[in-house]
Amino acid sequence: MQSVDVYELTGKSKFNRFHGLILFWCVLILIIDGYDLAVVGAALPAIMDDMGVDPTSAGIMAGSALFGTMLGAMFLGTLADRIGRPKMIAICVALFSLFTAASGLTNDPVSFSVTRFIAGLGIGGVLPVMTAQMSEFSPAKLRARLVTLVFAGYSVGGILVALTGKQLIESHGWQSVFYMAGLPVLLIPFILKSMPESMTFLLKKGRQQELRTIVQKIEPQLTCSQQTVFVGLDATAAKQDTPVRNLFREGRGFSTVMIWTAFITGLFMVYALNSWLTKLMAMAGFSLGSALNFVIVFNIGAIVGAVGGGWLSDRLNIKHVLVVFYLIGAVALTVLGFTRSTGLLFVMVFIVGASTLGTQLLAYAYAGDFYPLSIRSTGVGFASGVGRVGAIIAPILIGWLVSLALPLEQNFMAIAIAGVLGAVAVTFVNQTRSDSARVRAAATLAN
Repeated sequence: MQSVDVYELTGKSKFNRFHGLILFWCVLILIIDGYDLAVVGAALPAIMDDMGVDPTSAGIMAGSALFGTMLGAMFLGTLADRIGRPKMIAICVALFSLFTAASGLTNDPVSFSVTRFIAGLGIGGVLPVMTAQMSEFSPAKLRARLVTLVFAGYSVGGILVALTGKQLIESHGWQSVFYMAGLPVLLIPFILKSMPESMTFLLKKGRQQELRTIVQKIEPQLTCSQQTVFVGLDATAAKQDTPVRNLFREGRGFSTVMIWTAFITGLFMVYALNSWLTKLMAMAGFSLGSALNFVIVFNIGAIVGAVGGGWLSDRLNIKHVLVVFYLIGAVALTVLGFTRSTGLLFVMVFIVGASTLGTQLLAYAYAGDFYPLSIRSTGVGFASGVGRVGAIIAPILIGWLVSLALPLEQNFMAIAIAGVLGAVAVTFVNQTRSDSARVRAAATLAN
């Protein structure tokens, strides 16, 4: 009786149309996700004027979605390992599309915050699922690049917000950019039909026929008979029902805490800038249109940083690449605060985007690389969820600093401190406990 290790087969496969379909859906969903999350930052000045709220209250309004993303990442990401990824993706798309659109119907801070919280559940829940999905089906040599390319879609969403915001907010009010977010709900039937189920989930359920179909798409040249049995390195672990506890087993406990710490600091930087970059640049004397141009440059930098970081990580040690990115982010933010030349400001905002949001996108790939497939959605989900503590604190803290009318550079320096802490946290992660190191060790023994 022939047996095929689906994980080994996938790792050795070459990129084909099947991989391309998964990449397409993951990128598209993250573009939509990025739009839904960044839309508040672009519209915040107009919302503040319309609702008559102060900077501190505006920070709390922006943070309401982030509290939802924390819970969504932790619990919906974990639930995906139990009910299947396509179903969870569909649930998340419905949540963030419908309730982001509903935010445009509100006219007071409380109802706005409630709808943004519910939308945040979907926004946060989809991130770890996308990471796990692309990571599981990627050829080993392309894994970091493909995962970071998926998260580059998140930045494309931020660019779309800035581009649409420049026209829509001024001509149709801030509500219009929220209404646009309701359209992706139409994609749900297509997602359910074409997104493959996780191989780990299918192994756990013993659904061999569906595994056979997926394997033939991954490797069309492979001949499988009806007697072929599909197995996996994590097949035993996949049957365990305590995925959260497994994050702390096999020597992963301290490293898990360090990864969580890195996510807290990384997401602090990202959401401080997502929520307040437009306002901070407006405080520096730029118009709304010019301030949104900085948002576009910031997100272009993030795409370059994520893709470039993924390319480096496939060639070098991903941990070392991530530490350097955190440190570059801290330095770039500090310099940004002291830069006054408009041309140089655009350069520095590009570098900041590459080394803050780009760094966080790379951190998702790193977490996906660290945890075994059987707990990957859970591992990335909890890292993303716990990391939202930094995301929740950031807009509130920076809003408070803005209300103090401090010099502009001090606001950016406060954000930069998080980059240094993130670099320290990643340094303490025990890379020998990572899944990639375990797989390499197993391959060495086999040879």
